[in-house]
Amino acid sequence: MRFVDEFRDAELGRVLAGEIVATVEPGRHYKLMEVCGGHTHSIYKYGVDDLLPANVELVHGPGCPVCVIPMGRVDDGIALAHQPGVIFTCFGDMMRVPGSRGTLLEAKAAGADVRMVYSPLDALRIAKREPDRQVVFFAIGFETTAPSTALTLKRAKAEGVANFSCMCNHVTIVPPLRALLESPDLRLDGFVGPGHVSTVVGARPFEFIPADYDKPVVISGFEPVDILQSVLMILRQLRDGRREVENQYKRVVPYDGNLRALEVMQEVFALRPHFEWRGLGFISQSGLRLSDAYAELDAERRWPVPGVRVADPKACQCGEVLKGVIKPWECKVFGTACTPERPIGTCMVSSEGACAAYYNYGRFAREREVV
Repeated sequence: MRFVDEFRDAELGRVLAGEIVATVEPGRHYKLMEVCGGHTHSIYKYGVDDLLPANVELVHGPGCPVCVIPMGRVDDGIALAHQPGVIFTCFGDMMRVPGSRGTLLEAKAAGADVRMVYSPLDALRIAKREPDRQVVFFAIGFETTAPSTALTLKRAKAEGVANFSCMCNHVTIVPPLRALLESPDLRLDGFVGPGHVSTVVGARPFEFIPADYDKPVVISGFEPVDILQSVLMILRQLRDGRREVENQYKRVVPYDGNLRALEVMQEVFALRPHFEWRGLGFISQSGLRLSDAYAELDAERRWPVPGVRVADPKACQCGEVLKGVIKPWECKVFGTACTPERPIGTCMVSSEGACAAYYNYGRFAREREVV
């Protein structure tokens, strides 16, 4: 199975679905969380949920990097973008995330020099090309994207690019999962583990879930056959009374992760004591900042940043969606006041957001046709 088509084979999907039906215990309801937003989009794009029996429920988790950014951090970014002489760079999705004073795209329309980039290296090239301007890169993402930011900062320091800096919003995956597992209002039977994060951190960091919380975890790829096989592996663990971390995504994920990437991250970043997550509040030791060795490249040390906490709009229920408490279509404004064209919350903005997945692939109601 070396090519994409094999991982989207409909007949193989039906075979796996049949094995899932044969594995589940009649009368028992299973609730599994797919942590990564990429999984959510594959599930609804390819109709994976329609292949599952009615008593196997998949819920979305806090694995979308754009979705977890709180409004206060967006406001901080907008404040930096309005600083004189600053070119503010970020990924495309981030430009449309609403803060309390609008979006970065609206700040651009109001005169701020906000530019979309595809990587932090693009931002560094802009800094080299325009040495008379200060270039700020708004870094977001889990451990998946943190190594590319770290390597860019290493290059900027080595080359002495003094007009480049980074506003770091990188987060780590383990603390929010622990926060979810400690939540009294969420019952989960297992986790479809995040494949992209695991390419960097490996499968080992998730061992605390079966050890401390007695829940199975299966690191999964992103194609429909990957997800179906991962669900089957979780259900087999539950049937057999096992609780462990299994790696379905072995073709990409080494169990111990990418050691070189982890080494670079350890050099460039340090843990923040606390970091605010949308819908989850402040979580200890969950965010990254630049280490003291790279302090001169830290945008938050170059300019005053407001750092004000902003409450989410009352109509928006992104927090409940990110915690798996509700499905997107249960939000009062889903598909009406909140759409991809005019989003109220981050889950409708991001290409990995659960609300965008449900909206784009027609899941407007709970009724579904089971194949």
